[in-house]
Amino acid sequence: MLVHPQIDPVAISLGPLSIHWYGLMYLIGFALFILLGRYRIKRSPSSPFNNDILDDALFYGVLGVILGGRLGHVVFYHFGYYSQNPLEILAIWQGGMSFHGGFLGVLVAMILLAHKHNLRWLTVTDFIVPLVPLGLGAGRIGNFINAELWGRPTDVSWGMIFPYVDALPRHPSQLYQFALEGLALFMLVWIYSAKPRPMGAVTGLFMAGYGVFRSISEFYREPEDGFMGVLTWGVTMGQWLSLPMIIFGVGIMVWASRKPVELEVNQKSLKKRKR
Repeated sequence: MLVHPQIDPVAISLGPLSIHWYGLMYLIGFALFILLGRYRIKRSPSSPFNNDILDDALFYGVLGVILGGRLGHVVFYHFGYYSQNPLEILAIWQGGMSFHGGFLGVLVAMILLAHKHNLRWLTVTDFIVPLVPLGLGAGRIGNFINAELWGRPTDVSWGMIFPYVDALPRHPSQLYQFALEGLALFMLVWIYSAKPRPMGAVTGLFMAGYGVFRSISEFYREPEDGFMGVLTWGVTMGQWLSLPMIIFGVGIMVWASRKPVELEVNQKSLKKRKR
């Protein structure tokens, strides 16, 4: 059996300033977003995106991820605890971010971004979603370093003991989610988006793909107390929240399949690109 390495959650200490691994993983995710986005812009001359819009997307997206992710964690999973300890809501460096809350926050942010640049909302999300999974994967590595969101007890040979929890070997479910929601989802959406697709198709695939991968990983992840426990019919909160993503994702793909492939070009973006 393996034993969790019990890594210090503080990556770098500079006097009174401490940089936590969890926050560092978010910075890595944001950096990957910019690098992949600039690559897509260079490879897609017909795209309405340019570097200025991409930078705006990162700014809006960071706000959506942090505000939506934290509020989602508070409301969906531990409302009782945070209602009694409201100041703890601000302690995001300790971990505790909900993907589904962050996803809703980013959707709102992308609506604002689309309005600002006179673009269609699904055009924006189709460009953005292939840049997201590797950042999600980085977040799961942060969960692993923090020894949080551990897996259910198991007798598989790669079971891992988390000493902060108990002496039982458990699934390293954070690494499963890194592989599924990070690497596998990235390859699926990135390859699919490499060719022109009907508007909304890439967004739909991301939503459905994440929902399926998250639902699979939930079978190995230990449900927490409270709202995150196993709910109706043995389905976890994570699976219930993923179900609408799967339904809407498939629905969007079906709707998109009936539309022609459009190469939307934003004239303002092209002028800035030529400068």
